[in-house]
Amino acid sequence: MPATYLRQATNEDLPKIKQIISEAKTYLKQQGIDQWQNGYPDAEALETDVKFGITYVLVIDGQIAATAALHQGLDVNYLNIHDGQWVNGVHGRYTAIHRIAMSADFRGQHLSDKMISGLITISGVLGYKDIRIDTHPDNKGMQHVITTNGFTKRGTIYMAEKDHAATPRYAYQLIID
Repeated sequence: MPATYLRQATNEDLPKIKQIISEAKTYLKQQGIDQWQNGYPDAEALETDVKFGITYVLVIDGQIAATAALHQGLDVNYLNIHDGQWVNGVHGRYTAIHRIAMSADFRGQHLSDKMISGLITISGVLGYKDIRIDTHPDNKGMQHVITTNGFTKRGTIYMAEKDHAATPRYAYQLIID
C-alpha cells in the first residue's frame, strides 16, 4: 500500500499546485459548472497561500495528488450568510477549507475524503473546533464530498472575486470535539 499523507506545501510544489488548479478549472468547465472560470484562483493567490503556510498537499506514493488551502481565522466572505446561520456566529474561531482540487491523474479514487479528513485533523491539532467550507451550487460532486465528511449545510454566502460580481456558494460547517 502506498504511503498517503498531507503536508504543508513548499515553493517547489507550486508548479504542480498550479497544474492541479488548472486541471480542476477545465474539469469544472467540462461539467458546465461556472466555478473558477473567471481567473480565480490565479497564480498570485496560490503563491500567497504557500507563502503564508496555509496550502497543504495530499501525497500518494511520493506524488502530489491534491491541494487545498486551510485558512485560519476570520474569512470576510463568511461574514454575511443568507438563508441560515453559523453555529458559532459569523465571528466564531474557525478554519475554512478553500481551493481544494484533485489532480486529473488521481480523480475518481475517492481521495477527496482523505484530503478533507486530513484538513479536519490539522484543524483540530491547531486548536480549531469549527471548520467551514463552501462550494458552487452546481458542484454536486463537491457537495457530496462535503456532506459525506460530516459537514452540515448552513446557508449561502457570496464569494467575492477580483473584477467580478460576488457569486453564491453553499456554506457548510463541521464542529469537532
